[in-house]
Amino acid sequence: MPAKLKKLFPATDSLANQISYYHLMLLLISLPYDRFYSHLILISFILHTLINLRKVDITPLLTTTNIALTSVFFVTVVGTLYSINKPQAFNEWAKQVTILLFPLVFCLNPIDVKKYRDSLLLAFALSSTMAIILLYVQALRAIRFYHFPLSALFSSDFTNHNFSGPLDIHATFFSMQVAIALVFLITELLKTETTRYKGLCWFCCAILVAGIIQLGSKSVFAALLIIINITIPVFLLKGAVRIKYATATLFLSAAIITGIYQMDNLKERYITDLRTDLSKAKTGELFDPRLARWQVALKLAVQSPIIGHGSGSEVGLLKERFFEARFYRSYLAGLNAHNQFISFFIKTGIIGLLVYLGTLYFGFREAVFRRDILLFAFMVIIAAVSCSENFLDVDKGIFFYSVFFSLLVFSGNEKAEPSQHK
Repeated sequence: MPAKLKKLFPATDSLANQISYYHLMLLLISLPYDRFYSHLILISFILHTLINLRKVDITPLLTTTNIALTSVFFVTVVGTLYSINKPQAFNEWAKQVTILLFPLVFCLNPIDVKKYRDSLLLAFALSSTMAIILLYVQALRAIRFYHFPLSALFSSDFTNHNFSGPLDIHATFFSMQVAIALVFLITELLKTETTRYKGLCWFCCAILVAGIIQLGSKSVFAALLIIINITIPVFLLKGAVRIKYATATLFLSAAIITGIYQMDNLKERYITDLRTDLSKAKTGELFDPRLARWQVALKLAVQSPIIGHGSGSEVGLLKERFFEARFYRSYLAGLNAHNQFISFFIKTGIIGLLVYLGTLYFGFREAVFRRDILLFAFMVIIAAVSCSENFLDVDKGIFFYSVFFSLLVFSGNEKAEPSQHK
């Protein structure tokens, strides 16, 4: 067994810290699956932390870092004070409370997450690979059962939400998890010298790339193109190695994009649907372009530009505006703005939007200062998905944000110079 895999099962730390480590590992592994497991493990982790709490282990709670990590939750709390839909506002509290809890738990629990960072992320990457494999197995079983040709695997019946359906998770939110796993494994490939471990990383990367394409999230795909082709060589490489890596990844990216363009269904998902989303609304169409819905949402937001309409108000108010704009499909589905920036603008005005932008700035600044490629990749993914989804309104999106933001910030390394990996 490669030495890296042996580190997945530490035995030299205290019993309390080992239990904390396994809680975090199981929490990361549970993320793609039913939220019941993630919530149960989080509750167990909190109870374990409180049972073993010692005053000497507590680190300061009121810090700039914690304020930044929890700012989104407190924006929702303040927005409740003047909300026109307080029951829904309190429902948003219940969903977003994990954003508050994770930084607090990391301050109260003595585990050295910096020491276990790579092991936790490796366990997460391996479990993400297994989840993708299980989805492919499920898809192939369905193809065999219904006597479809193998080419049906790339049809709309087995891509995007239909691919992630067996896990009951939104394709974009699962893609965010897979993207973090992929970036971690690429960094491991650049560092490792062990043949067997490198082979494992290559295998997992291939599966995860296939999964990303199959899931069909345009925002995550675009974020990964930036991370893999630009961010990784800038953060981790220099000299001839940087040029060699950039040449290889640009060639692979071009090959993947060409392959997508050659396959009708994937072309429709990645290219045609993008054009549709960014088109203007036309009379008689059965769909409501995302750009047109953003325009409706912005008109709503500017009616209360400073403090917004309050937490929990977005969907109800948008339904009225969608009906007036004759976006009946959006009205019946009760769609939100499908843009996290516009969502903050609607609910908490320019003040809430500036707080969120400040939080993103904090994350990017910390990543650049520390030269932390994983934190920077996380922030790129968050910023990209914020342009297309209200991920902070959904449990899976909230858990991804709260778990990884806190974990990556608290486990971050000190500022380091770029190194030339071979």
